[in-house]
Amino acid sequence: MSKREQGFTLIELMIVVAIIAIIASIAIPNLLSARLNANESAAIATLKNISSAQSQCQASGVIDVNSNGSGEYGFFGELSGRTAVRAGTQTISPPVLSTAFGNVQNSRVTRSGYAFQMYLPLASGAGVSEDPTGGDPDNGQVVDPGQAETLWCCYAWPQVQGNSGKRTFFINQSGDVLATNGAVLAYSNATGGTVPLPEAAFSAVASAFLSVPVAANTVGQDGNTWVVVQ
Repeated sequence: MSKREQGFTLIELMIVVAIIAIIASIAIPNLLSARLNANESAAIATLKNISSAQSQCQASGVIDVNSNGSGEYGFFGELSGRTAVRAGTQTISPPVLSTAFGNVQNSRVTRSGYAFQMYLPLASGAGVSEDPTGGDPDNGQVVDPGQAETLWCCYAWPQVQGNSGKRTFFINQSGDVLATNGAVLAYSNATGGTVPLPEAAFSAVASAFLSVPVAANTVGQDGNTWVVVQ
């Protein structure tokens, strides 16, 4: 057997490596882009599910702190049946939202590369997040029962900006999902990252829930342009 028949030459191996490198340079960005798109689509779908859960919670009247017969919106801990409802001892059973949303850490839930945070209104109109482990906040801030009958909002932003997602999303009682690409202020849930404040997607007035969420192609209090997701 000749030496030529024993294996590839160095030049042949270099050609193969070069071809693999070219294919990888084309395929890897496409795979990353596909993952980002999948995470963003999942975040939008999750926000719509949250909206449906809030509607069920409010319509059922299971949370009625002021006992006026009108139901109120809830936090993740309450919607998932993980914690007792505000001013009560019972939990929502069966829960109106996946029990996975009972895994609240630092007042947030992480799903498919995104962090989700719920806000309910204080009497001042400012937004308050739930307890760090879920449910009624145990920090002296009291959700206003009258305003919580009609108002809530939720944000979803990437765990790692540019890696698990690019856009940040918002939804409230209207049911419309808004999005921003973070051209002015990009959000990330990674250590040291910037997270959206309750008023981020609202018009430029003092308090989030006393203002109006921005519509398509207008600017929120965070300076970003928020658009309606079609």
